[in-house]
Amino acid sequence: MRNVIPQDEFKQRRRQLLESLPPHSVALVAANSEVTRSNDTEYPFRQNSDFFYLTGFNEPDAVLLLINDGNPRSVLFCQDKDPKHEVWHGLRLGYTNAVEALAVDSAEDLDTLPERLPELLEGIESVFYPMGEDSVLAELVSEARDEVSVKARRSGKLAPQSLSDLRPQLDAMRLIKSANEVAVMKEAGRISSGAFRRIMRFVEAGKHEYQIAAELHHEFAMNGALHPAYGIISGGGANACVLHYTDNKDELKNGDLLLVDAGAEYQGYAADITRTFPVNGKFSEPQSILYNLVLEAQQAAFAEIKPGSNLVQASEAAARVISDGLTELGILTGDAEENFKEQRWKTYFIHGLGHWLGLDVHDVGRYRDSEGEPVPFKPGMVLTVEPGIYIPEDADVEEKWRGIGIRIEDDLVVTADGFDNMTADVPKTIEEIETWMKGQ
Repeated sequence: MRNVIPQDEFKQRRRQLLESLPPHSVALVAANSEVTRSNDTEYPFRQNSDFFYLTGFNEPDAVLLLINDGNPRSVLFCQDKDPKHEVWHGLRLGYTNAVEALAVDSAEDLDTLPERLPELLEGIESVFYPMGEDSVLAELVSEARDEVSVKARRSGKLAPQSLSDLRPQLDAMRLIKSANEVAVMKEAGRISSGAFRRIMRFVEAGKHEYQIAAELHHEFAMNGALHPAYGIISGGGANACVLHYTDNKDELKNGDLLLVDAGAEYQGYAADITRTFPVNGKFSEPQSILYNLVLEAQQAAFAEIKPGSNLVQASEAAARVISDGLTELGILTGDAEENFKEQRWKTYFIHGLGHWLGLDVHDVGRYRDSEGEPVPFKPGMVLTVEPGIYIPEDADVEEKWRGIGIRIEDDLVVTADGFDNMTADVPKTIEEIETWMKGQ
């Protein structure tokens, strides 16, 4: 596959996390387990993002230990080879092959972990793991700690006195993407952009929302991204006013807009694009007015995506454009400045401007620091910028505005002097959309 992250980078991440741990400490991160869909069938497996970030290992039921006890090292516990199981469900790496394949320092059979973990925790002062995420891992740590405590009177080796959340360190690492990660995310953006261009020429009145979603999924898979990064949103007409509309069941109507929010997952990393375009290929006048207002808001936000700025400043820039525009159109009544200060625009721009993007579509990373100040943009941060206007069918506004929902979303990586739009290949201006939909 294209743009695979090299094993050396996973090794470097483990080393960086180890170096952030205090002396005499251990960090644990667990893989996901398969989840039953019905009876004896499972959902497609999706790896725990933290575990994948540190290992690149895509099998279920494994635990990574990073041990900082004077001899810093990584230990992977994973499933053993099992020919009878593998003939049904596919090959396993096996712990005997893990050291060479994954560049960990050592590997052991997962079945031995309950016995081995108390031994590895003897003399350890602090244990770090992602708290609140995995009750099985938390119970495993608790039982191992209790066992060490029982033996402490005779062994002289105390049990860990501190249990801490690993997420702050890991989240901070994941927030800044490496050059390899950006390359993978650009490929996810390229695949997703091609899928959006495809559906813009596929759509027509009489087709259904689910057919649009199917076309997207097909294009993702044909380009090596086997799954969408999240549930595809394909909302025609007033369905676009439901932010996380995933029923995707209605027939598309002539004269309506179609809002599509989707992205491919490639090599574990998400793309996240939204475009809103006319089912019949031509914007009406009210649709054009609101669409251009949302597009202007996105451009205002783009101007704030640069090192030293932050998401709050970008959000305020977009909100100012939308608030003033809605006031000018009479959708918001009263004084423009008061409407902005009182945040009356939130009636129709009802979500945040964007979010971090990476291994999770709503990726980890803080938006404010410990003192409550906005986190400044730095090169390597990846985020979405997605202003929108949503006017429900029962809104107390002129009838021509009712039932219109518009969102425009792109994926940006912060660079040293601004940003790079990784999803710019999808038509976005009214002229670009209408020209593309005509097949020109």
